[in-house]
Amino acid sequence: MSQTSPGSPLTQGLPTLRVAVLGAGTVGTEVLRLISQQGEDLAHRIGARLEVIGVAVRDLTRDRGEHVPAELLTEDASALVQQADLVIEVMGGIEPARGLLLDAMAHGASVVTANKALLAQDGASLYEAADTHGVDLYFEAAVAGAIPLVRPVRESLAGDRIQRVLGIVNGTTNYILDAMTRTGVGFDEALAAAQELGYAEADPTADVQGHDAAAKASILASLAFHSRVRLSDVYCEGITEVTAQDIAAAGRMGRTLKLLSIVERVRDESGERISARVYPVLLPDSHPLSSVSEAYNAVFIEADAAGSLMFYGQGAGGAPTASAILGDVVSAARQRVRGGVGPRESRYAELDLIPLDDLRNAFYISLTVQDRPGVLAEIAGTLSGYGISISTIHQELLDQQDDGGEQALAHIGISTHHALESAMTAALDVFSSTSTVLSIDSVLRIEGE
Repeated sequence: MSQTSPGSPLTQGLPTLRVAVLGAGTVGTEVLRLISQQGEDLAHRIGARLEVIGVAVRDLTRDRGEHVPAELLTEDASALVQQADLVIEVMGGIEPARGLLLDAMAHGASVVTANKALLAQDGASLYEAADTHGVDLYFEAAVAGAIPLVRPVRESLAGDRIQRVLGIVNGTTNYILDAMTRTGVGFDEALAAAQELGYAEADPTADVQGHDAAAKASILASLAFHSRVRLSDVYCEGITEVTAQDIAAAGRMGRTLKLLSIVERVRDESGERISARVYPVLLPDSHPLSSVSEAYNAVFIEADAAGSLMFYGQGAGGAPTASAILGDVVSAARQRVRGGVGPRESRYAELDLIPLDDLRNAFYISLTVQDRPGVLAEIAGTLSGYGISISTIHQELLDQQDDGGEQALAHIGISTHHALESAMTAALDVFSSTSTVLSIDSVLRIEGE
């Protein structure tokens, strides 16, 4: 049994498009609710009525609420996608999602997906299938939830040249870092609060280790620079090592600590290359991204002609994500009604990726050292030897002593000017092997220097 909105006399004469939904979790349920409640408006906007012909789930016995009628549920996802004109995929994961979407496109269905992991890992196979079979692939909800971002990057800015994208694209990590900043608690306490409020999963690994943000960086880089950037191309660090001491240091410097996805063009003696990376960053408090609080997302784009652009909003949640999905459904459905196709993959540039070691960044490093004459000179000499110039130094004595109970200890926080990543790695290796530096407590990049 299918589900179609009753419609008015004005829409009952319109053609019908068959819609299959893969997954009926939080997002899938909201998608079905919106299709049911807004069916009349959607039909007018599209020029065709949407008929939900089935919802593929793993468990037929689970009650999914009034917006997911039991008669629509099926465990045979493969048969379902072969009957559809449009397939909405919100089941997540790599398989069976990939196989089902490829099968759907082979049978002539257009696809709307929120599956960032699949797009980042193997978007190429989906793009190629869409081209081969003359169907559409839309994925607005895969990057920043409700925030319109994919369409502006690949359509509105198609006539411009994007230089750089900085993004807070994971609400869980932003909530945690914001809580640490506002309250002074440590990472574990902030994570527990995020889980209690539903901002973090019971297993938050993908979020706090930066994997979710890295998948989104891969998609953004591919769109912005017309080159295929895979998940394996993205350098990734999470926030599990961020401490209350790091947050306090950021405050002293007039900065805020954020987990950023950064994709940019880099020009050096090797020509133009691109970088895609995710790691915690110290941002000036004056930067627009510094004020993004709680679980919100924001993306800052720098383009040649358009200048600086800011996109802000809810990056997750059932209703916000469903909003982005329905926008894609309308676009894909309109194309089918008119007999055309939407934007295709653009990868003509095929720019190479620059290794992290070849990038230049400003750094903040935190060290625990022996408190004795000459220590600062020794540290400065090591940095200078690798071409690293110091910007500021903050030092404070610690109450504890070294393991022998004889030598007092101090904490040193050093900000540097821009230097090669490889040079900083080499300097840190020296610090790790010297008796003067007892521990390297943190290494953070600085933006806005």
